[in-house]
Amino acid sequence: MIRTALMAAALTLVSGSAFAADVTGLWATPGNGGQVEIARCGNSLCGKLVTSDHIKTDPTRKDVKNKDEAQRGRTLKNLQMLYDFTGGPTKWTGGKVYNPEDGGTYSGTIELLSANELKLKGCIVAPLCKTQKWTRLK
Repeated sequence: MIRTALMAAALTLVSGSAFAADVTGLWATPGNGGQVEIARCGNSLCGKLVTSDHIKTDPTRKDVKNKDEAQRGRTLKNLQMLYDFTGGPTKWTGGKVYNPEDGGTYSGTIELLSANELKLKGCIVAPLCKTQKWTRLK
């Protein structure tokens, strides 16, 4: 019985259906040419906006839609937009997602779907949520 389970696990690994649960790296967002770098920040995950079509056009572009007027002078380049996600190895919860397109901050979850795809979900209040799939760049 144990031998059969070990063989099944080995075949799963060899077949490629299992993947390393490492969400850190550079991810492409589905719109505006966005690229977000996800990293470990202490015991949690965080992410910063590395580039986008807007940043490529104007590297000094500011966070003008931020709901907090005091934050509107920040540049979008390297702006932290994911923070305080905990859990793992394939799902992180309890985090916040900042969206520079509307200046809002939302409750979020990150779920690693495969080695090269994740699902980011941001909610005002459930069920008022938006979900995006991001693709790993490196």
